[in-house]
Amino acid sequence: MPTPQIPETAPFSTEQRAWLNGLMAGLFSGHPGEATVTSVAAAPLTILFGSQSGNSEALAKRVGKLAAKSGFTPTVTDLGDYPPENIQGETDLLIVTSTYGDGEPPDNAKAFYEYLLADTAPHLESLTFAVLGLGDSSYPDFNECAKHIDTRLEALGARRAHKTLLCDVDFEEAAEAWAPVALTALQGEPNGQAPSPISNLKSEIPPALAYDKKNPYAAKVLRNLSLNAAGSAKETRHIEIALGHSGLAYTAGDALGVFPENAPRLVDRILDACGLPEDAPTPLPDGRVGPLAEALRYHYDISRLASPFVEACARLSGHGDLKALVTDKAAMKAYVDGRSLLDPLRAYPVRFPTTEHLVAPLKQLRPRLYSISSSPRAHPGEVHITVGAVRWAAHGEERLGVCSTFLAALQEGSRCRIFFQPNNNFRLPADSATPLIMVGPGTGIAPFRAFIEERAALGQTGKNWLFFGDQKSASDFLYADELKHWQQRGVLTRLDTAFSRDQAEKIYVQDRMREHGRELFDWLEAGAAFCVCGDASRMARDVDAALHEIIARHSGKDAAFATAYVQSLRSAKRYLRDVY
Repeated sequence: MPTPQIPETAPFSTEQRAWLNGLMAGLFSGHPGEATVTSVAAAPLTILFGSQSGNSEALAKRVGKLAAKSGFTPTVTDLGDYPPENIQGETDLLIVTSTYGDGEPPDNAKAFYEYLLADTAPHLESLTFAVLGLGDSSYPDFNECAKHIDTRLEALGARRAHKTLLCDVDFEEAAEAWAPVALTALQGEPNGQAPSPISNLKSEIPPALAYDKKNPYAAKVLRNLSLNAAGSAKETRHIEIALGHSGLAYTAGDALGVFPENAPRLVDRILDACGLPEDAPTPLPDGRVGPLAEALRYHYDISRLASPFVEACARLSGHGDLKALVTDKAAMKAYVDGRSLLDPLRAYPVRFPTTEHLVAPLKQLRPRLYSISSSPRAHPGEVHITVGAVRWAAHGEERLGVCSTFLAALQEGSRCRIFFQPNNNFRLPADSATPLIMVGPGTGIAPFRAFIEERAALGQTGKNWLFFGDQKSASDFLYADELKHWQQRGVLTRLDTAFSRDQAEKIYVQDRMREHGRELFDWLEAGAAFCVCGDASRMARDVDAALHEIIARHSGKDAAFATAYVQSLRSAKRYLRDVY
């Protein structure tokens, strides 16, 4: 029987066609009429992911499916479920991890990270590895977790199979190109050359809903209510959004992605300052061309000044002050902090020859994620979010948070572009009888409103304890009536509040935790899950410190015991954080 050949009209390159023809020849090289396949043992590959919001987890699973088609037997594992000492027995390892906060590892990667960076970490001369990091270059500690893991593995004697990839917010294309080459390199091919022509990450993207991050749904706003009363220094909005016939679905604990629009007033002022007409053809991030006003309103980040734009202004203006900033990293960092594009345009005589000169240094306007504050069972066909409008003064002018003020200004009946971001690391306990301790000051209450509604809708029997805090009880007690209603129904077992400005001495949620430390420790001993939502840099750190103190004090043990206890909570997925 003649060996089939791939026709030249098939959509393959010369190299791909040759590879496939060779495969076919091997398959049909047995007796006439019989196809024989040489059995080749698939190589084991461990893929570990560190994920705070779910992106790394989803990407690791896609890489795992690709690896299975590329000659491996992959095992994809949450770093929180992976015993760190097992790394000594690995031969091929691929790590996908994000970074959050001030260069910290995700919560589920913390134990592995600390084990790897400890002085007692083992030598790993038998290990070959590759690392893929997900980060956001607008933060100073861009991909710090992935960088540390990568350099530490090498320092311990492991061999880097392929160059580490440090992705920015839009990671799909870079990861798609990197993954098959890294897998080939792990198979022992020099420099990761000659990846299988039928292996690519894009083919491993699961069938998606019609609406997702790349194709957001234009949803209608049903209600936009202020949650603050007169006398508040804050503006917190409760926003209800209709899902219509989108087919979109979510789980309590997930996040809502929102594509913002820049403030029209800021756009107009930048147009006046840059000297270019608003209808001038302008390249857009997706390769299309549109009018400059549209580009600045919907497509580019203009509210946050970054050094590339200052450098462009220095080149075009030749101004000495701007040139000095370019050569002084510390001065540049201080200058861009709290400023927008408008600041250098007004302060210096900068003229742009074309719109491309103006937008080339700019970043694309990215969606923002908000913790969902509703249960889909309690509000079918809707999704709710709790948004604190961000406004502050800097350099003599009021500054606006892009997405928060965009959302705060939405009228009922208007539309916003949305998608859902699953967060499998922030879920209600699987056992409906598990007690639940929730710490969510300010807008951090959002997912706990969803959790309480969900537990009520499902008739779950587990006790629920909420710590909530804000500035003033009279004006900032978010969802006060709902919380009292849940207390009366017995769904919310206990509510402790901390209003920092109601007395001379400021009191915060972590102070209330310490006050009730004995009971809190008893709940933990009874199997309670401990959940935190809110600011990562201050509140979450203070709450974590208070938790360690409470465990040490009420267990009668030392700090080392408390550290081990907290780690056991993490490992058992009983210490969950939705922090930002």
